[in-house]
Amino acid sequence: MNHGKAHRKFNRRSDHRRAMLANLAAALIKHEQIMTTLPKAKDLRPVVEKLVTLGKRGGLHARRQAIAEMRDIAMVRKLFDVIGPRYKDRNGGYTRVMKAGYRYGDSAAVAVIEFVDRDIEAKGKDSGPVQERAEEAAPVPA
Repeated sequence: MNHGKAHRKFNRRSDHRRAMLANLAAALIKHEQIMTTLPKAKDLRPVVEKLVTLGKRGGLHARRQAIAEMRDIAMVRKLFDVIGPRYKDRNGGYTRVMKAGYRYGDSAAVAVIEFVDRDIEAKGKDSGPVQERAEEAAPVPA
């Protein structure tokens, strides 16, 4: 019987699997679109949907729950300041998974997971304090 076995194991221990999903969620919040394997994208979707719901709810308790899940304070700040208010009128369905063919090396099914109504400018952009410090240190062209 296969009762109560809803998620994939990905050949990883439970702590490694949780860390992987947390890192993928942080990357998705950072870039608002990432490319990964199809099974990882499908398992990432409910994690990110719950984080966006926490971001919509706001408040200190929800922020601490998001930090406990993701462990990236800069991305939690973006979640609560940018992404949560963006979806305040939407009742779920914040992400979409689109198949993107097969990877060259091992023919693994690849997918793009992205936020619905995402910010096009966030793709590939390194947001957070590291980016701000780099912009301050860079010389301004005259």
